[in-house]
Amino acid sequence: MGIETSCDETSVALWAGGRIEAELVHTQIPMHSVFGGVVPELASREHLRLLDPLVESLLAQAGRPGGEGVELVAVTRGPGLLGALLVGIAYAKSFALARGVPVVGVNHLHAHLLACEFTGAIDYPALGLLVSGGHTHIYSMPRPGAFELMGRTLDDAAGEAFDKIAKLLNLPYPGGKYIDELARLGTPVRGLFTRPYLNNDNCDFSFSGLKTAVALHVEQHALPALDYATFDPAVVEPRVKDLCATVSETVAQTLLEKTRRGLGRADGVRTLCLAGGVAANSRLREVFTAFAEANGLKFLAPAQKYCGDNAAMIAYAGVQLARAGLASALDFEAIPRGRAVPDDYIVNPLFKE
Repeated sequence: MGIETSCDETSVALWAGGRIEAELVHTQIPMHSVFGGVVPELASREHLRLLDPLVESLLAQAGRPGGEGVELVAVTRGPGLLGALLVGIAYAKSFALARGVPVVGVNHLHAHLLACEFTGAIDYPALGLLVSGGHTHIYSMPRPGAFELMGRTLDDAAGEAFDKIAKLLNLPYPGGKYIDELARLGTPVRGLFTRPYLNNDNCDFSFSGLKTAVALHVEQHALPALDYATFDPAVVEPRVKDLCATVSETVAQTLLEKTRRGLGRADGVRTLCLAGGVAANSRLREVFTAFAEANGLKFLAPAQKYCGDNAAMIAYAGVQLARAGLASALDFEAIPRGRAVPDDYIVNPLFKE
């Protein structure tokens, strides 16, 4: 059983027989949209309110009352909102202890990349680009279970930049989805924005400069704020659509350039993986699909429903760790955003070859 409570999605899933047996997701977006972003305290309380009823519904749906047949509990350990993580971890430990089964704390970012295997098998070595609201990371994946960080976000992640730019335009929350929707109706303006943080030789990312450039452009050109309550793409000014298209193109090309750089530093890459919430962006998927094809690489990205936070990917990642004979001690900690998630696994006491 997988449990995901890292941010604003409460999700549970069962993995059995090499497939997702059942899954449930409750999104908190309607609640947080009132504030234009996630309120951590409210998110934690909502996870606490929803998690037990969701698990009961999940087990009933799968015909496993009381957790019958559950052999492992996998839960997001981090990174994420500390309070939200603690809710899921406390529940997972209690459930595992009551059932007498192992529990494993999963690195949320690694799970996103492994979710690419819901589309097709990863042929290793692979290169993984994880793009979400809080993280933009490049990993070398030389073999199953190995994730070597090559580059990371230094300030605003790509998804964070999308959301902040959307807020400048008074788009609904979460803003990245609406920027993508408008971008498909617009045309990128060549040379309007430079690709940020490329004048270097590393694989790190920084999108704060792009966010600032867009803010100045909006102010200087007196772009009208959209009506949040009655958002209708059909009546949005063409120059706003073009701005969104330009932002999407700039982000996509920046991510592509850093990925190209990472590809040149990894050995024998056969698969290019794209994952995380921003992997749902249509332009980004187009650009990376074409790049992989041109370079003879297998390209994998999860279906859109698995780009965002979900427990199916946590359950799947937990299964991979269990197959390697690993579990977590019952005293493992939650790891909030900003700290590296340690690989401090123990030998799974119930592991069988």
